[in-house]
Amino acid sequence: MSETCTHNCDTCNQKCDAATQDLKAPANQYSHIKKVIAVISGKGGVGKSLVTAMLAVLAQRKGLKTAILDADITGPSIPKMFGIHDSAMGSELGILPSVTKTGIELMSVNLLLEHDTDPVVWRGPVIAGTVTQFWTDVLWGDVDLMFVDCPPGTGDVPLTVFQSLPVDGIVVVTSPQDLVSMIVKKAVNMAKLMNIPVLGIVENMSWFECPGCGKRHSIFGESHIDAIAAEQKIPVVAKIPILPGLAGESDAGTFESFEGDWLDALLAQLTA
Repeated sequence: MSETCTHNCDTCNQKCDAATQDLKAPANQYSHIKKVIAVISGKGGVGKSLVTAMLAVLAQRKGLKTAILDADITGPSIPKMFGIHDSAMGSELGILPSVTKTGIELMSVNLLLEHDTDPVVWRGPVIAGTVTQFWTDVLWGDVDLMFVDCPPGTGDVPLTVFQSLPVDGIVVVTSPQDLVSMIVKKAVNMAKLMNIPVLGIVENMSWFECPGCGKRHSIFGESHIDAIAAEQKIPVVAKIPILPGLAGESDAGTFESFEGDWLDALLAQLTA
């Protein structure tokens, strides 16, 4: 493989081993997953896990069999948001995903550690291999819609997700800050290199509404996401305000009770 490899064989004229190999890892024979959506961000702390969890909850409410693969190995937060603390179980056939109160299946490295506060001090190849195993070794069963919560950035794990899993589309999560242009472009350009469609951009923490006067305040500065999205020819599919209640539900493990319609249009697009 060339040092200048873009990881997209469709745009390459080199004759290397990767060009003749299907890098997609097969799911186990007990998993039948119809659609896989990756949720990514160019930087941390923008609410990527929040958006992943919201989409999963909304899809489950619509009657879809939904799952979350938590690919953020070194910073997993999905189990806590859903109040899952018990270790995942397994059988001779593979690992059994944990199941939330409403029936969402999920797998995260925190479900395999002795204590959920234990650090994951692993090198990149081991972390990437763990993500692949979550796809190949977990007995997901019949799933209509799987959301993959990727770690921030464009490193080993997002690359593994894009190459090893049959990702149908990507949702980019960002926040209204001046550096958002560069961050969004990095994430979008990686998706283009991998030839995976970007379904839309979700801007989190767009504003805060004063509970007293009802006035909106741009805590993180005025948003420029519409202009950036137009430049990239990608739709802004949602803008989510700062809501202390969402943070409280995440901390309490009761996220499945959240209320809000910000992502309804995106979910309709994903299930069309």
